[in-house]
Amino acid sequence: MSRRLPVTSSERSRLHPFVIATGDASPRDQRDLMERPFFSLAKAKRTAPILYEAAGARVEVFAMPEHGMATIWDADVLIWAASQIVEAENQGLTTSRFLRFTPYQLLKAVGRATGARDYKLLKGALTRLQSTAICTTIRNGEHWRRSQFSWINEWEECVTRDGRVEGMEFVLPEWFYRGVVDRSLVLAIDPAYFRLTGGVERWLYRVARKHAGRQKQGWIFDIPHLHQKSGSLATLRSFAFDIRLIVHRQPLPGYRLRIEREGRRELLRILPIDLSTAPVDKPVETLGTSGTHGIGTSGAALSGLREREGQLTLWPEGKIRAANLESNRDSNFCLRPAGVEITSERSRARQLPSEKNTPDTTFRKSGFTGDATSEAPLPFVESEGRAS
Repeated sequence: MSRRLPVTSSERSRLHPFVIATGDASPRDQRDLMERPFFSLAKAKRTAPILYEAAGARVEVFAMPEHGMATIWDADVLIWAASQIVEAENQGLTTSRFLRFTPYQLLKAVGRATGARDYKLLKGALTRLQSTAICTTIRNGEHWRRSQFSWINEWEECVTRDGRVEGMEFVLPEWFYRGVVDRSLVLAIDPAYFRLTGGVERWLYRVARKHAGRQKQGWIFDIPHLHQKSGSLATLRSFAFDIRLIVHRQPLPGYRLRIEREGRRELLRILPIDLSTAPVDKPVETLGTSGTHGIGTSGAALSGLREREGQLTLWPEGKIRAANLESNRDSNFCLRPAGVEITSERSRARQLPSEKNTPDTTFRKSGFTGDATSEAPLPFVESEGRAS
């Protein structure tokens, strides 16, 4: 008589774990997440869905009212996971969607503190990543039109009897994992990205890195199209003001922004400058910021606590990749598609930022429901377009 095996819904029971040996890996981002609106840019809990469609690709993001939508700060977890997978693959190691690690490794890698509060806030970020539902037609197969998933399928922590967290593990969705192991769908990003405090400026850096890349001529967007690509709930007028503030401060590492006009149209030109992180096929020459709590002055060179090691190569040495044009069909001057509406909920009065920057190196408290003027530290969240 055969013995029936216990039924389990856990993917971890069917996947070989990818154990993270070190948290030190050059940060890399997934291209699809860089150019389309997958995350909330606000620090207030967002439950309104994101609906976006351009060039035949559709993105729908839905949040649970209890937790709110995953934010662009929560996405640091995915950037860290992608970085670890790419580095392991480059070293010939076997990877998996099932990651096992210590919270300390993740927190240090994304420039966060490692106190008890920060571990708690990390769990809040994992909860939002798991509860946010994504439905998209990007990278659909021959016989499949859309994929639906969450950023994290499941996660668990190992806690001692005295409450100390010794380890964590989570399972990534197949859609995200396939987009990471495909080398053509991953880009290196500047480590200084993790020190950007505003939601819009973080999103804008990812757009700049994806579209402008290292092309001498850069890239140009009209402001209404940028507003649509962001998925922001701010009004177009408020969003345009945020962009002008960012242009005034020039906080994006490796890029210079410039406002241009064509008649009554307001345009944003993104131009690459000397990068503080090297291309994927060259060694890093400047200092990284792992574990430091300082924030560089806008436009000044950044410094850190230790020199970063050379980055691993994703493409043959000396080869310069072609311009990032293959997925830019929906970039410049694209009209809003019919039936897709991005609701504006509020417009805010703002002042120009002061010269003094305040460091924000901690994860933020989960489930925050306050407005953009709250003074309390928050989980991976900041007000849209406003420097802390």
